[in-house]
Amino acid sequence: MQMPIIARGKRDFRPAPEGLHQAVLVDVIDRGIQPTPWGPAPKVELRWQIAAINPDNQKRFEIWQRYRLSLHEKAKLRQHLEGWRGRKFALKEAQEGFDIEQLLGASCQLQIVHNEGKDGGTYANVQTIVPSVKGAPKLRALDYTRLQDHSENGTESQDDAEDEDQEDLEFWGNRIAP
Repeated sequence: MQMPIIARGKRDFRPAPEGLHQAVLVDVIDRGIQPTPWGPAPKVELRWQIAAINPDNQKRFEIWQRYRLSLHEKAKLRQHLEGWRGRKFALKEAQEGFDIEQLLGASCQLQIVHNEGKDGGTYANVQTIVPSVKGAPKLRALDYTRLQDHSENGTESQDDAEDEDQEDLEFWGNRIAP
């Protein structure tokens, strides 16, 4: 029995709204080595939830951005991390590296812009990341299971419990300080 292959039109989805939004980092996904115009390079994907609710499903909007895994001074990842922490990386810090996983659960503000894709669809993109407003309540992840915690049957693994009373995080250098 042959399964038909059906070409479908572009997905009908509502992108996250444009503007400055309170957000929380909910996932860091290693995308491995990916082809680029300059040759293969390691990529990472960061995923956030923003406070705005999608009227289509009554859940928070999620937005993600893929980056080349690099702290080179011209790399978008470095620019976004520096904006988020509110200061530049010192040369020594950049050479030692930065563990992005430590940012899970950290709040920030995302400047989201809309761009038109080649297919004519509208896509939300992270233009800038800045620190959360001082004194603002911390945004916590809701109804999200990290990609690495999905099991083969689609359920959540048991070892992904997180301390709900964790204080707001600020990151300095290569660590997160409570």
